[in-house]
This record gives sequence, C-alpha cells and structure tokens, in this order.
Amino acid sequence: MAESPRWIDLIDPTVEELEAHLPEKLHPPALSLLLAPHVHDDEPRPRIESHGHYAVGVLLVAIVVPDEDRVFYQEVDFILTPDKLVTVSKTPPGETPFDPKNAIQACARDDHVGMYAFRLLDEVAEHYLDLIDDLNDEIDQLEDHVEDWTPAMIRDRVSALRHDLLHIRRTLSPTRDAVHKIMDDRVELDHFELFPPDVARHFADVYDKLLRASEGLETSRDLVAGVRDYFQSKVSNEQNEVVKRLTVIASLLLVPTFIVGLYGQNFHDIPEIGWSFGYWWSWGVIIGTTLLQLAFFRWKKWM
Repeated sequence: MAESPRWIDLIDPTVEELEAHLPEKLHPPALSLLLAPHVHDDEPRPRIESHGHYAVGVLLVAIVVPDEDRVFYQEVDFILTPDKLVTVSKTPPGETPFDPKNAIQACARDDHVGMYAFRLLDEVAEHYLDLIDDLNDEIDQLEDHVEDWTPAMIRDRVSALRHDLLHIRRTLSPTRDAVHKIMDDRVELDHFELFPPDVARHFADVYDKLLRASEGLETSRDLVAGVRDYFQSKVSNEQNEVVKRLTVIASLLLVPTFIVGLYGQNFHDIPEIGWSFGYWWSWGVIIGTTLLQLAFFRWKKWM
C-alpha cells in the first residue's frame, strides 16, 4: 500500500481496510463497486461519476508484459472527496499490482485534490501511449517476417493483434469520454468545486494523450489490415502459381494421351499398324508435340 497524506492507495484491500479509509454515507452501488473482485472476462466500463459529496471512478490500466508478448488490464477504482483521494487497485490472479508511486510523488502537499485525480489519469494515459507503441513494434515485426513465417503463425499473430486492438478500443474510448466529462464541468460535488478551471486545464493534457492513443490505435488497425490483405494476396498468388503449374502439367499430358488413345483404337486398317517403325513414330510424335507445347508455354511466360 502506497500512501501520501492525501492520497491513499490500497492494493487488493480487505473490507476492513477499505471501510477505514472511505467517506461516510457511501452509496451502496459505489461500495459494491469497490468491493467487487476483478474479473478478467467481465471488465467494468471506465467511468467517473459524481455522487454528491464524493466522486467515484473506475479505470483500467493497460499493463504490457514484453517478455511474454501479452497485455493485461489492472482495474483501479477511486473515491475522490474534498480532502483526499483513495485508490483501490484490483490485481488479476498471478499478475503484478499497479503501482502509482510516480504519480503520488509528483503531487505536492498543498495541491488541490483535483490535481491528485489528474496525476492518476495522466499515469493511465501514459500507459495507453506505451501500449500503442509496443503494439506498433509487434506490427513492424510481423511485417518484417510475413515472407518467412509459416501461414499458420501469421494467421495466429494477425488474429491476436486484432483481438488486442478491439480490447484496447473498448477500454480507451470510455476513458477518454470520462476525462472529457471533467473538462465539461460535469463532475462536481455539492458545495465544493472539485475541478476548478486551473485544475481542469491540466486534464486537457490527459485528453490529448488519450486522443493521440486513439489516433495511434486507428493507425495500428490500418497497419494490421494492410498486413492481413498482403498476406491474403500472397496466399492467393501462391495458389495461382500452383494451379498454373498443374494446368501446364495437365496440358503436357493431354496431347500424348490423345496420341496413345488414337493409336490404341482396335481397328484393322489403322495407319502405320504394319509399319516396322510405327512404335518409334508414335514416340517421336509424342516427344515432338511435348517440346512444342513447352516452347509455347515459355514464349507466353506461363512457366
């Protein structure tokens, strides 16, 4: 648990630890939200809401694990009152807890409480920017190896990247909308200005970072779509080459098959039937027509 005089960070707290730092008269929905465990397959939608004498927020922090080539999302809920910020980090099983130490250290003792929320959201926005950078690095790696990786590897990688893009979009957009609510003065408390103009201006920086992340996400989406289209075109061209070779082979066999069938007819008066060189003549015709076909195919650049 990291703490400052006005910012209390709780990591997977017990009910007793949580209740010891929460404001009085907390609404049941807000309390149940803070007590609910983190569920990976049913992650909450990021949001910030005013509840009269306090504000409650839900954030999802994107944590990149480069060594394992994966991303997980750390849920961070918070309660913001006129005198303090309480954050509740919910760590997924087997993962490392989110540590807002840098954001806490950046806060001054005499800062307005709204600045504490700004530092937290700024840290979240930085994680999304880092995530987009790491995602683009993976796309670059995929583009570099699209010629030498197996089709199964490329399909799996493209599918995984598309899944990551959709997941990021599902969490990034509502986070950006929540910050926009603060800029529009739609998150205020009774008898207390939670985000005065000089504080709300700082959230424009957070909004810009989230907007850059959204634009980068769209660029990443286009890049993945480009790799997928190129891969599909490459597979289609390879299939066309295979079909072309099979067609050439079938064409080369077609004329000899016709000649053999012609001389194999069961009639008495077939030409060359009594000729001593008839066998070699048929072979000559077969070889000659095959060579003519090969020359024609090469001239047409079909092989």
